[in-house]
Amino acid sequence: MTIHHLALAADWHAAQHTGEYRISTLGRTLDDEGFIHCSRDLTQLHDVHTRYYHAVTAPLLILDIDPTGLDVRTENGYPHLYGPLPVTAVTAVHPYTR
Repeated sequence: MTIHHLALAADWHAAQHTGEYRISTLGRTLDDEGFIHCSRDLTQLHDVHTRYYHAVTAPLLILDIDPTGLDVRTENGYPHLYGPLPVTAVTAVHPYTR
C-alpha cells in the first residue's frame, strides 16, 4: 500500500537536508496540525489540490509514501501521519501536473 502527499517542491528539497518532512498542508506544519495530511489515492490528492493548492503557482510534487512502520491513521476518509515523515519512507517523487 502506498499513500501520497502533495508538497511544495521547496519544502521537499528542504527536507532533504534535515532527513524529515514536517509540512501538514499549505501553510500548516506538523506542529500546527498535529499530523501530516495524506491521500489514499490520486483522486483524493486532486481533491486536496483543488481545496488548498488551486492558487499556488510554485512547483508541486507528489510524494509516494510507504507507510510501513509509520503512525498512519485514517480519519474522515483520509490517511493522517502522526509524526514527521522520514525522507527514507518516500519511495518516489513525481511532479504534480494540474
